[in-house]
Amino acid sequence: MFIIDAHLDLSMNAMEWNRDLRLEIREIRRRERGLKDKADRGKGLVSLPELRKGNIGLVVATQIARFVRPGSKLPGWNSPEQAWAQTQGQLAWYRSMEAEGQLRMIRDLKSLRSHLKYWSAERDPRDQSPKTIGYILSLEGADSLVDPAYLDLAYSYGLRAIGPAHYGPGRYANGTDSRGHLNEAGRALLKRMQELNIILDATHLCDDAFWDAMDLFHGPVWASHSNCRALVRHNRQFSDEQLKTLIRKNAVIGAAFDAWMIVPGWKRGISNPRDMQCKADRVIDHIVHICMVAGNTDHVGIGSDLDGAYGQEQTPYDIRTIADLQRIPEKFLKRGFREEDVKKLMHGNWLAFLERSWKK
Repeated sequence: MFIIDAHLDLSMNAMEWNRDLRLEIREIRRRERGLKDKADRGKGLVSLPELRKGNIGLVVATQIARFVRPGSKLPGWNSPEQAWAQTQGQLAWYRSMEAEGQLRMIRDLKSLRSHLKYWSAERDPRDQSPKTIGYILSLEGADSLVDPAYLDLAYSYGLRAIGPAHYGPGRYANGTDSRGHLNEAGRALLKRMQELNIILDATHLCDDAFWDAMDLFHGPVWASHSNCRALVRHNRQFSDEQLKTLIRKNAVIGAAFDAWMIVPGWKRGISNPRDMQCKADRVIDHIVHICMVAGNTDHVGIGSDLDGAYGQEQTPYDIRTIADLQRIPEKFLKRGFREEDVKKLMHGNWLAFLERSWKK
């Protein structure tokens, strides 16, 4: 089945983890054997060949760089200008992959429809070139936008979605594990995003900022990689009240595959997926819950966040690489979902969202 994954940190893995994503995953793991600088060394799940094996032909791919103030325990950059430069390096990597035919930027309905036609077409068996994966560019955390005027430049090079916050306090909005309302710059950012029809990614917004954004922003909204607070209680997750608000805004929520967001009681660096019974079925529990809150299957999809600074040590144990997302449709069918609903959950809801958002 064709799959859309609405959240992958491809350029972060390429530039900060120094992973050549064109390689087979086993080779990436082999090259990292013995390295200790990152907790997930040798345990990655994502590469471009694995995306192709899993028929994951369209992804939302990020730029990400946080500004941190003195004394912060979070990793990041000491100035917004440095953070901006980091995102531009990430953009350069995407451009190099485009030039090589590995990736294709999707920025409007014309390019979306063209890519879907290309991906589904029969290929000449003599053509041994890698199939080109489509990507929609998203900014995870807006700290790198030196001021809201930078948004116009980012839009011109193809940025189509923004999550104003990430972890901790941000320059525009506060995120996971923090609190506080949108500041003046954050409000200005949302206003200009709405004018440009940039998608608001509600993922990571702290509760105060989330409710501010829902009141202020009247453009397209999605949550690229979030799960349910009712199943795992943490401010990173959405409460049922938040889910209902997103559903009223015709949003789609992407289910994330980060173990601590899937099963309760997870202790980072200590727990392991098998002992915690963290398998793909537990992700489906979150998807089922969103469907129950919505009363239909129209508002949830996949936003795996695989290799989002974690690897196999913090992933459902039956997901060995991202290609194993192909196991999910069968699990949906066993839960009683109809075939047409499974298609919506694996790709249809994201496509419908883009069609109605980009036709404006």
